[in-house]
Amino acid sequence: MTEESDEDLMRRYVEDGDRHAFEALYHRHARRVLGVFRRAGCDDTLSKDLLQQTFLHLHRARRDFDLSRRLTPWLLTIALNVRREHFRRRGRRPEEPLDDERHREPKVDPDTSTASDRLVRRALAALPANQREVIELHWFEGLSFAEVAEAVGASRSAVKVRAHRGYNALRTALGDPDDPDPTP
Repeated sequence: MTEESDEDLMRRYVEDGDRHAFEALYHRHARRVLGVFRRAGCDDTLSKDLLQQTFLHLHRARRDFDLSRRLTPWLLTIALNVRREHFRRRGRRPEEPLDDERHREPKVDPDTSTASDRLVRRALAALPANQREVIELHWFEGLSFAEVAEAVGASRSAVKVRAHRGYNALRTALGDPDDPDPTP
């Protein structure tokens, strides 16, 4: 038996109000959406609260979903908007450098985190928000540039430019071993 696609589950949820389809989508995507919040430095409790808000927004906007499109970019757009709104309400934005180091580096499990993981997370957190979002969606979430463009509401070429600049900034910050002259 083949697993139903996200789009088929969403169709069942939108058209029939199928609660089991919604639950399947939640269980399928909760970890991915939590990652969006944790990479922004949200602690576990806040990440779970924002996860709930994301799926509440999905529920409320379910009839706005275009059933001919893919669900993942739409869901991640909702998650990014929930994250932005959270930081806006708190009077700060994650893209602004913060003096408090605990806010700059996302919370990680110290038993599984390595020094290089922390270095990459710190370098990623230092990127401008538009570059960081594109890299998170492309690299961490595995979306294509077309899907990233849909999620962030930009053209595919703009997303590629943001990704290129972000990846170059990361290489510089991390000291690209293939670059014979590490000075900019």
